[in-house]
Amino acid sequence: MSRAASAGEVLGLIEETLRDAGLAPGSVVELATVDTKTDAPAIAGAATRLGLPVRGYAAGLLAGIPVPHPSAAPLAAVGTASVAEAAALAGGGVLLVPKRTSRPEGRPAAVTCAVAYRGRCGVEPPGAEMMSVSTTETGR
Repeated sequence: MSRAASAGEVLGLIEETLRDAGLAPGSVVELATVDTKTDAPAIAGAATRLGLPVRGYAAGLLAGIPVPHPSAAPLAAVGTASVAEAAALAGGGVLLVPKRTSRPEGRPAAVTCAVAYRGRCGVEPPGAEMMSVSTTETGR
C-alpha cells in the first residue's frame, strides 16, 4: 500500500472522475475496495468526508470478476489483478468509468478509481441513480 496517499488525493480523484464523466456526486452510494484496505486512512478519511460507507471485498472474490484493465501491481500487492474496477463491479452493475489513476505532482500515482452504475434506488428521489465508486491506494 502506498503510504503517500491522502484522503485529499482520493477525494480529488473521485471528484475529477465524476466531473469528467458528467456524473452527479450525490448519486454515489458507497466507496468500495479490497477488504484489507477499508481502514486505510486515505480511503476511510475520504469516505468520512463524503458521508459514505466503505465496502470491502475479499481479494479472491475480486480476482474472479472480469475487468478490462487487469494489472500485475495489485496482483502482487493484494492478490487480485484488479481492485478499482473489480470492486466497483462486485455489487453488480455496469462499469461506467474504467480505472483511472491520480496524478500527484512530483511522485507516482498512489490512488486508482473506477465507477459502476447499479441502477435506480427505490429510496432515492425520482431520477436518482446508484453508483459505486471504487478506490484503492496503489502499491504495497
